Amino acid sequence: MNLSRRRKLSSHVETSSMNDIMFFLMLFFLIVSTMVNPNVIKLLLPNAKSSKQVMKQPITVSVDAAGAVFVNKKPTSAESLENELKSLIANQQLDLPTVVLRVDASQNVQKLVDILEIGNRLKIKMVMATQAQQAASK
Repeated sequence: MNLSRRRKLSSHVETSSMNDIMFFLMLFFLIVSTMVNPNVIKLLLPNAKSSKQVMKQPITVSVDAAGAVFVNKKPTSAESLENELKSLIANQQLDLPTVVLRVDASQNVQKLVDILEIGNRLKIKMVMATQAQQAASK
């Protein structure tokens, strides 16, 4: 008796390349969608015969590597910083006064937190100044 085994034919479609294509398409659409800025509103502003420009002069608080505190390039002590800021804010008469913090990178975080607490008590908008990273050149 000669028994022959039956071979089963199966059809198989490779889908691994389809996965790669779908992944690259998804990546392409994600990158392109971040480049499109839907929040841009184009306006044609009306003209005025008289104009008054309001210049906001932010207050600058600087702390150098030695821990010395400066308000608008004028040296002051850490204890009198709050009173100095109060007097400058009273002179500016702005709705929301802005203070730019320039703290040396070698200073500890506690110095920065102390200044931020003073700003919080005085209800001042505090902005931290940083240095922009330059792209690595080849």
